Amino acid sequence: MLDQQALVQLSTIKGISAFYTDKTDCLVYGYDNSKNLVLPDAVIFPTTHEQVVNIVAICYQFSIPITARGRGTATTGAAVPVRSGLVMSLEKMNKVISFEADNRLITVQPGITNQAVQDLIKNKGFFWPPDPSSSEFCSVGGNLSCNSAGPRAVKYGTTRDHVLGLTFVTGEGKTIKTGAKTTKSVVGYDFTRLIIGAEGSLGIITEATLKLLPLPETKLTAKIFFSSIQQATQAIKKIMAQPVIPCALEFIDKHAIDMIRDYSDVDLPNNAGALIMLELDGDQTAILSQANKLETIINDSGCVSINWAKTEIEINDIWKTRKALSPALRKIAPKKINEDVVVPVANIPTLLNGIEQLSERYQIAIVNFGHAGNGNIHVNLLTDPDDESKLSKAYQCLDELFDLVLKLDGTLSGEHGIGLEKMKHVKKELDDNYISLMKAVKLQFDPKLILNPGKQDY
Repeated sequence: MLDQQALVQLSTIKGISAFYTDKTDCLVYGYDNSKNLVLPDAVIFPTTHEQVVNIVAICYQFSIPITARGRGTATTGAAVPVRSGLVMSLEKMNKVISFEADNRLITVQPGITNQAVQDLIKNKGFFWPPDPSSSEFCSVGGNLSCNSAGPRAVKYGTTRDHVLGLTFVTGEGKTIKTGAKTTKSVVGYDFTRLIIGAEGSLGIITEATLKLLPLPETKLTAKIFFSSIQQATQAIKKIMAQPVIPCALEFIDKHAIDMIRDYSDVDLPNNAGALIMLELDGDQTAILSQANKLETIINDSGCVSINWAKTEIEINDIWKTRKALSPALRKIAPKKINEDVVVPVANIPTLLNGIEQLSERYQIAIVNFGHAGNGNIHVNLLTDPDDESKLSKAYQCLDELFDLVLKLDGTLSGEHGIGLEKMKHVKKELDDNYISLMKAVKLQFDPKLILNPGKQDY
């Protein structure tokens, strides 16, 4: 329980939107889109940077754990308050601070949704490249905390590549401003990129200046079926080895195709062994030539069919296939293990072949899909965590999967973060020297270790 004096000080901060201490009110802020739940002692809703500073100062004084939270869409437990304490929900900090079209930037509070930003700037002829699948609901602050990017990362890079600067509050309640309103700046260490992906363990973001890009003139989208995973992955390798870079290159394996067909109204061929969804964007005069070049490569790889969308409705139908997958997975295995490993593109065939072998050896159905253009594959182990023997087998399989990924020069997380779910596996990828340096950095930003404790502290 929180110190009574701390409760009084927190509840009397001027201008906060709400302050919850009742267990019923706090319960929904004790979990995210993972299987983890820990009840916080209190939940507070600031609306300004100054309020965040005051809240952290009080928590620092009384050594109260703080878990900053966006919209709770993360899948690894990063927003779960494992040591109870205070949850700071930033959902009410959802304002646009400034929009500078001439400088191609927008400054926002962390609680604004990704979709709200996209809708606003689209009307002005711009877009922000990060587009995670939960963009309609997830917050920009959450995108930054996990460095979540989505399909467009294959062409435009990850979230880190599209943030010019931040304002954040350290664990002592100090305000730090990073970056500049320019694309070039080498003054001081790059704390902007350090904070992005740190899951709120180094500081609480209160403002972010985002780098925008002009909307492309046009797009071309294709749905491409292959009779086997091997053909599809060879096509992916060839596509990524030539000069035309798609703005999206998504992959879905046979198991996922069968699942979508059985649990949605999406019409898919029965002989499909794999599906690639490819999207080009750019100049109207060049895009048809680019599409022709890619179609030659795809046909040479042995595709069953390639269908280019000609209307907005047809484009939406293509992406409807991808969007139908998550609901289908939830129907079949609501408690599945969901990972997002990454390997170099050339190693995707070896990875998928290895996953198929693991599936057969452990007798676990595994569904694979993801952002193939940068080797980011979402691996879903369809197990029943209520059955201890099945769950034990699944985690043994997962451990071998991670070993395989690292053997293929990959990494254990591409955009879901570490949170609670991957904590025990991190030492597979990072050595003792690296982790010791991380701990030393953490202490400089958060001397009392009150920021999102239990995460990123190995």
